[in-house]
Amino acid sequence: MKIQAALAFASNGPLSIEEIDLAEPAAGDVLVRIVASGLCHTDLTVLANPHLPWPALFGHEGAGVVEKVGLGVTKVVPGDHVLMTTASCGKCPKCLSGNPSYCINFRALNMNGGRCADGTCTHNHAGKPVFARFLGQSSFASHVLASERSIIKVSVDLPLDVLAPLGCGIQTGAAAILNTLRPRPGSSLVVFGAGGVGLSALMAAKISGCNPLIVVDKIASRLELALELGATHVINAAESDALAVIREITGGGAEYAVEAVGAPKVMEQAIEALGQGGTVALVGMAGAEASVSFNPINLQNKGATIKGSIMAGENGLPELFIPQLIEYWKQGLLPVEKMIRYYDFEQINDAIHDAHDGSAIKPVIRMP
Repeated sequence: MKIQAALAFASNGPLSIEEIDLAEPAAGDVLVRIVASGLCHTDLTVLANPHLPWPALFGHEGAGVVEKVGLGVTKVVPGDHVLMTTASCGKCPKCLSGNPSYCINFRALNMNGGRCADGTCTHNHAGKPVFARFLGQSSFASHVLASERSIIKVSVDLPLDVLAPLGCGIQTGAAAILNTLRPRPGSSLVVFGAGGVGLSALMAAKISGCNPLIVVDKIASRLELALELGATHVINAAESDALAVIREITGGGAEYAVEAVGAPKVMEQAIEALGQGGTVALVGMAGAEASVSFNPINLQNKGATIKGSIMAGENGLPELFIPQLIEYWKQGLLPVEKMIRYYDFEQINDAIHDAHDGSAIKPVIRMP
């Protein structure tokens, strides 16, 4: 079928809305008409990869309406409203133990470019393959093909343009707290980065009863929003020695920290910010060649722990966790709409620009 898609033709190049061909749903696939899609930092990170085959189609925070299902699909039927998350195999030890976010076949499923077993591609432009089904979706398009395992059915009365980012950014930030770190009420916690992921972690930490709740960023407007969303303290890293202030507030170092920037230097700061027995979750997406340094003696003396966390986090099942987040949203405990700025599909390059300069925390693209 013919669909509209925002294609990238070069690293860090502008996206161009083009007509492309999309294959019919194979067994286990679901065809979804996109209503809205969040723009995530990971989209920008991979767009900057010069080694990617072009053209490429990004987007992985899609929400929409099921139009068609492939053979064997039982979870949804045409007309159902859905959110989408990354693909997982359902068969490896990680999937079978309730950790699909760490599926052993994650890269093969989410970064294979939409290649089929017979060598063909699900997406084609002018007769040439498009690198697509990015992170299980490629939702910067009018329609996507997603695996049934990536689909989360939601009530038809829910606003898809508000909840679309739950598929990745909001889920990742909240899961770092609720599933990976699981802080005790009253624990001190610091979040580095007040973007969509970091502010989602902040809201989840407030739900968990953390106190003090510290947020570090360099953009004053984001720090103001952090205070509105529950931070007890904010630190402008452009004006203060963040580590010194954190140690003063916490009496030596935080019990928990979340790094949500994706910058190696900030990751190192987050590790340094820990107090005795502290744990840090690194959730920001750094480049493939990034590396982080830390002093092993300091880590040993503190008895500190460094964890990685993505998507639904440790022992997190998106099919159960995303509905839990929706319930928090209904209760007013996860007011994600305060982070969102909307863009029409033809404004997608404006959304990318505003995400880069920090003026938009969570851009959401509305499809026509």
